[in-house]
Amino acid sequence: MYQSSIYAIIFILLYGCHHTHSNTEDNEPEPYSYTLYSEQAELFVEFPPLIAGGISKFATHVTVMGESFVPLQAGKVTLIFNLNGKTTTVISEKPVTSGIFSISLQPETAGIGRLTFKIEGIGINETFNIDSVTVFPNEKTALENQPQQPTGDVIVFLKEQAWKTDFAAIPVKKQLISEVIKTSGQIISAPGDEMIVTAKSGGLVLFTGSKNIPGSEVSSGALLFTISGGALAESNIDVIYRTAKSDFEKAKADYERALDLVEDKVISQKDFLDAKLKFENAQTHFKALAKNYSANGQVVNSPISGFVKNIFVSEGQYVQAGAPLAIISKNRKLLLRAQVSQKYAERLPQIFSAHFKTPGNPNTIRLSDLNGKVVSFGKSIDAQSPFLPVTFEFDNMGSILPGAVAEVYLLLKPETDALTVPVSALLEEQGLFHVYVQTGGETFEKRELKTGISDGMNIQILSGVNEGERVVVKGVYPIKLSAATGAIPEHGHEH
Repeated sequence: MYQSSIYAIIFILLYGCHHTHSNTEDNEPEPYSYTLYSEQAELFVEFPPLIAGGISKFATHVTVMGESFVPLQAGKVTLIFNLNGKTTTVISEKPVTSGIFSISLQPETAGIGRLTFKIEGIGINETFNIDSVTVFPNEKTALENQPQQPTGDVIVFLKEQAWKTDFAAIPVKKQLISEVIKTSGQIISAPGDEMIVTAKSGGLVLFTGSKNIPGSEVSSGALLFTISGGALAESNIDVIYRTAKSDFEKAKADYERALDLVEDKVISQKDFLDAKLKFENAQTHFKALAKNYSANGQVVNSPISGFVKNIFVSEGQYVQAGAPLAIISKNRKLLLRAQVSQKYAERLPQIFSAHFKTPGNPNTIRLSDLNGKVVSFGKSIDAQSPFLPVTFEFDNMGSILPGAVAEVYLLLKPETDALTVPVSALLEEQGLFHVYVQTGGETFEKRELKTGISDGMNIQILSGVNEGERVVVKGVYPIKLSAATGAIPEHGHEH
């Protein structure tokens, strides 16, 4: 009892009070309510019994369905009522509050009619029909034909509450689901997606610009480091450059002079070819140094566009030619390497894809959404590890970091066509799984489930819900909180 009271206080602070309800007298007819769905929208409408000559107010709730359900902020609702060959049209040009349109209808005669709701708004154009709507001749007849009320434990979660939370409900459906092997793994960079930046000569490393911090984005050719000779007595790049330049200029002059002398046959063809070879060698050496040399030393540029993954040197550190300075990663392709127990060795060829989760990301990622494919699986046991590796390659959409550990669900063939719900719909209590089934626009029922296999995103339902019933996949805990208050508002809205 104490815990329920605490939940009630928290709930009121979060969501405020319920609607003001009009059903205060025992002899007042119960309202009628209908909930209809399309691909884009949900229509939930409540109205008192239609009585010939009387005015009935319709509380029309329009929800735009997407990743999360939100109220229709702007638009209009047209109500068309067909009765005994006569058509009555009423238009609500805008909502009285977000998602709620107020419409009044005054039927002239009793009978069985049809209600049509046309909803128009930004990005939405839907029509809903309600057939066999009774117009009673008087209130007494309406009282004698009360609408059937839901039985059992009904949880009321009002539209205004749902719209204030991250809420969504979807129909239960059959789809393919695979048996899985749940294990761990790691995200690593794909071969060919990284390049090591090396020193082209020996010297002291000077950091240049602002692109030498791990994680920095770089473009191809971006300046990263400068290799300077400084005050080094040996292997000084500045001395090497000046020497190479002098050798090149001397070899060039000797070659040009030899060109004139060989024409006059002053020197032999052999001496000319020797001068030409020395010139070409000196030219090649000098151009190789001059290509990336500046007044401050030899510059080191990024060979590809990507980001700086690692820096291997410190400012002022001496390096020799060929020493690794940094790693640049394109980060376009990544590998997921999962470690599988030896007991699944015979089932490795059945693995065709995977789902995975990384720390800090509540969403499970499908490799199929990232063009993922199996690259290889282990065929022998590594002496350093008792596990068999299974490796997938996939496209990085920018939010997955190399080096991250992952919780991995390896999908096995064959797939099973089964009734499923998203894992996010499950509510676990004392080892039992439940879902909230939406039985009306604002009414829900808690159901216990018997579950089967899960692929990390969906779970097989063996019993508890039926195909086509709508289950809550977002907003499960706010509904649980609403149920814990024990307060069930009466039917009927006044807006």
